[in-house]
Amino acid sequence: MTPIRHNSSDGDPMLDPVLDAVRDRVLAVGVRRTTLTDVARRAGVSRMTLYRRWPDVRTLVGDLMTREWIAAATAAMPAASDDLPGRARIVQSLVNGVGAFRAHPLFRKIVDVDPELLLPYVLDRRGASQDALLDLLATAVRAGHADGSVRPGHAERQARTLLLVVQSFTLSLRTMTDEDDPGLSTAAFTDELRTLLERTLAP
Repeated sequence: MTPIRHNSSDGDPMLDPVLDAVRDRVLAVGVRRTTLTDVARRAGVSRMTLYRRWPDVRTLVGDLMTREWIAAATAAMPAASDDLPGRARIVQSLVNGVGAFRAHPLFRKIVDVDPELLLPYVLDRRGASQDALLDLLATAVRAGHADGSVRPGHAERQARTLLLVVQSFTLSLRTMTDEDDPGLSTAAFTDELRTLLERTLAP
């Protein structure tokens, strides 16, 4: 759901302060009202330093989204110490992940104020965080194949199908819920998602 990272590298001491600065600015005013000058001032670096690495705010926000989405997805995974079979681990991770994304302050701000930023990664092409999530899912699916808890199949195709499902719940759930009706509440749809995933993956 995010663009491919632009000239960013792990371990760069400038990266986190700049991404922290753009996150704070976007949360305050949205993407369209954020400028590289604002970000540079907040991060304590020169504007030219930013321009050498990011040509515009959207590219910088792309790196921010990649960091935030991967962190949210990773945090949603059950602890490694949990002795869960592959299918249960996948289902729990995805159900937790949908809730985490929908509650994420940056995600909520972008959906409410700048939703057009997400459209290319829903309609036209994958981004860096989607590819990272697919890698995690494909690895988990193969583990489920190995322990017999996930039906045999093409691991990458199964992973992509799972991502398509949870993207729709993440992006569109609020168009389908009615919190006044317990049968159509967010909790009810979360249970439905869990059932859907379980039945999709079961041998």
